[in-house]
Amino acid sequence: MTGRGQFGAGELLALVRSGRATTRGALQRATGLSRATVGQRLDRLFRAGWLREGAGGPVDSPLGGRPSITLEFDDSHAVVLAADLDTRHARSAVLSLTGEILAEQAGTLVIGDGPEAVFGELGHWFAELLEKAGRRAGDVCGIGLAVPGPVDTGTGRVVQPPIMPGWDGYDIRGRLARAFTEHTGVGAVPVLVDNDANLMAYGEQRTAYPDCSAFVLVKVSTGIGAGVVVDGSVYRGIDGGAGDLGHIRVPAGADALCRCGSYGCLAAVASGGAVARRLAETGVPAASGSDVRDLLASGHPGAAALARDAGRQVGDVLATVVTLLNPGVLMIAGDLAGTAFLTGVRELLYQRALPRSTAHLDVVTSRLGERAALIGAGAMVVEHLYAPDRVEERLLALGV
Repeated sequence: MTGRGQFGAGELLALVRSGRATTRGALQRATGLSRATVGQRLDRLFRAGWLREGAGGPVDSPLGGRPSITLEFDDSHAVVLAADLDTRHARSAVLSLTGEILAEQAGTLVIGDGPEAVFGELGHWFAELLEKAGRRAGDVCGIGLAVPGPVDTGTGRVVQPPIMPGWDGYDIRGRLARAFTEHTGVGAVPVLVDNDANLMAYGEQRTAYPDCSAFVLVKVSTGIGAGVVVDGSVYRGIDGGAGDLGHIRVPAGADALCRCGSYGCLAAVASGGAVARRLAETGVPAASGSDVRDLLASGHPGAAALARDAGRQVGDVLATVVTLLNPGVLMIAGDLAGTAFLTGVRELLYQRALPRSTAHLDVVTSRLGERAALIGAGAMVVEHLYAPDRVEERLLALGV
């Protein structure tokens, strides 16, 4: 709402984007504003290039007349850059404002090399992707980044990340904005950062399960993390630490040393990294969750047996999660998200959780696969920049 207590241009844009009101008449009815005031608000959005007129819609009046002109969010006026960092690989993309991937790149990017090296390379990737997508750097309205560690979303900094040495407290937003400028020559744009499991959950829920009011995604790769979406918003806890399943203590891991420095963490016995270590001890070449994923894809029996055992360990913990949150969808994603692991999860989950907690639960695997965090990161940027209050600020900055 605006400071005058009336619906401003930002609220009107939100109504159009959500589909709740897509004609001038519908906006008048939804807001109680006069025709002239609605027209003034919409004029600002048209001048900014954020709205366009679509095809004729249904006739607004019961007395008949000409079809009303529909209003549409114009997603062609800007693009979003997004990147998803894993321990040894990264994926980046140019996305439209409605989440379509326009250009994409994946490759080796070792997070242990430190943020300076990673962002220097990522800035180069972004410049190449924009050229590939046929878009100018000036079209970029924001950058979204997914990282494999807990994030204080107020500052965009990771906080004591177990698998990101050298990143604790680093100014990610500032450095990535500078990297974008260094490689494109365009001034800094807003940068938003969140945990990868959070953004995967956000992307998956918005894309495939928009009506699910309680959605949980568990990513099992080098580490283990969860993203929770409640009523369409990511639940992060008070400082971004929600969903850190990998560091819940489990009896089976009493003697297992975790990368966080503690013994007994779930990640120390059931992550892709833990399975890789157990395979390596038997002489099978495996150093990470991605290696385990490749072995599972090739039908390696030893990898399948260990993945099922890891699934049972995770399923035991998820029985508590499901009882606490009562989600409608529990999605398993990441390197281990295959038949063997999912079988293990189901075995212990349904054995340990109360039937009341699982009666309406769907246990599924990822729909978006490796693109989930990219799509979630893009959506995070768009929802931030086109929120009603932010719209008012940006329109004023544009002079409209």
